[in-house]
Amino acid sequence: MLAEFASVVEAVNCAVEIQSGLKAENESLAPERRMEFRIGVNLGDVMVEGAQIYGDGVNVAARLESLANPGGICISRTVHENIRNKLPLSFEDLGEQAVKNIAEPVRVYRVLLNGAVAAPQKTQRIARKYRRAGALSFAGLAIAFGTIVLVQHVSLKPQPTHASIPPQETPALPLPDIPSIAVLPFTNLSGDPKQEYFSDGITDDLVTDLSRLPGLFVIDRNSTFAYKGKPTRAQEVGRELGVKYVLEGSARRASDWVRINVQLVDASTGDQVWGQRYDKQLRDIFRLQDEIVQSLIATLNLQLPLLEKGYVVPQRTNNLEAYDYFLRGFEYFLNLNPQDGVAKVRTMFEKAIELDPRYADAYANLGMSYVLSYLWQWEKDPGLLDRAAELANKSIALDDSESLAYSVRGWVAAVKGERDNAIADSKRAVLLDPNSAFACVALADINEILLLNSEEALTYAQKAIRLDPRHPENYLMQEGVAYNNMGRYAEAVDALKKAKQNNPWVHVHLVYTYSELGREQEARAEVAEVLRISPGFSVEQVKQIVRRNWQEPGVQRFLADLRKAGLK
Repeated sequence: MLAEFASVVEAVNCAVEIQSGLKAENESLAPERRMEFRIGVNLGDVMVEGAQIYGDGVNVAARLESLANPGGICISRTVHENIRNKLPLSFEDLGEQAVKNIAEPVRVYRVLLNGAVAAPQKTQRIARKYRRAGALSFAGLAIAFGTIVLVQHVSLKPQPTHASIPPQETPALPLPDIPSIAVLPFTNLSGDPKQEYFSDGITDDLVTDLSRLPGLFVIDRNSTFAYKGKPTRAQEVGRELGVKYVLEGSARRASDWVRINVQLVDASTGDQVWGQRYDKQLRDIFRLQDEIVQSLIATLNLQLPLLEKGYVVPQRTNNLEAYDYFLRGFEYFLNLNPQDGVAKVRTMFEKAIELDPRYADAYANLGMSYVLSYLWQWEKDPGLLDRAAELANKSIALDDSESLAYSVRGWVAAVKGERDNAIADSKRAVLLDPNSAFACVALADINEILLLNSEEALTYAQKAIRLDPRHPENYLMQEGVAYNNMGRYAEAVDALKKAKQNNPWVHVHLVYTYSELGREQEARAEVAEVLRISPGFSVEQVKQIVRRNWQEPGVQRFLADLRKAGLK
């Protein structure tokens, strides 16, 4: 169990009183009923995160506990220096001790209790005090923050009490302005030390090849190999080395097969953002090593820029090459322009599907490209909607939890005027993934196409912004449209001007807003932006998109404002 103390003197006092009290009570018990514990006390830097305490201070304390005799106490040199003139205790210098997972030897002192016995009542008061604080259990271990006490080391993942003073952490190194990564030494899980060269070779090659990528800050292998064989956490590594990402992995060789597990961790949160497993037959070990490294480099080269922009793109295929093409398609989606249209997007997603015909995400995103091209009027063939629905259905057939596919199908139904299907599919998308900002904004957009409840559309648009606060520009158009439909034009202008400006519909809605506000010159300027992004954009095509409601008075007014500002 872990117990926290603000004072090293209090920690040692507690340890002495516990051991003295137990000794007194054990004297009246049969040997098989006696309770004897080892206690270690350390003073050092630790990190406190919620119910977890980490750091070298914890690790050293655990090793001190293991060196103590049953019923005894071992302390570190720093503890000894702080208490030797403050407590009436004697000590035995055990010298420098090499301990597991600690780089440098630890100077250890044994506390000589000299037969001191605490009154049973006093011991019971101490036990009650720490039991109330959740910090004492005869089944576990105790640890203090700052000062650390361990009893019978069981685990380094305790449920400690809250720290009474803040931990003394060394300042974190500042993050570079570009993506930064540390590659930790891969762990050899083969059980054969002779296989270390393979896991070390993968680590070395990854560091070397990543270092050659432009725009990436990579920590030198001399710094990362200092962590070899030590229990580490990504947050510690990120803080100590000043990097945003940590790449870690393991290698296991059995007979003629090799299994490599790799994961990329966001060091700021400790969350895994990408992982991959390789199962390869071992023919030429060095050729295999090169193959794995090059595959990893290709993926990381695509993944890291997306992560820096705040986009986590899950890998839902076992085909790493298909995933690479999917990442490329996603990157193109983020940077659509009228010159390339969606051609590059489709090429990448189609290649991903070719490599993995069961890649549901690729079908859904490819379907989205057809919906988007139709809505943005880059292509005016009504058959695009049928193709989008076909791809969405294929995605759902492969994975009926694919939220995006339902959103795509909902858009298609909305544009075709199939109100019930559109509502059902768009709400199904949100139900499947209630934390998907895209599903929420899709529901808002479909709601607006169908001229349904504007307040509900606004709610979903704002929920999308809350779910993805790093990219509000992706959802502000729907918020602006909701404000327009509610007659709140000033708020609509503010939202639409901050929305992503490569979407022609952002400018279409600004044309309407400025027209309603009587700002005709600004309305005409927005028409120019619409035609710059989508040269063939027309009012007639807008009528096709809102075909179910185009005769509604509000829609008629909207179309009239577009024409008045110069959109044909």
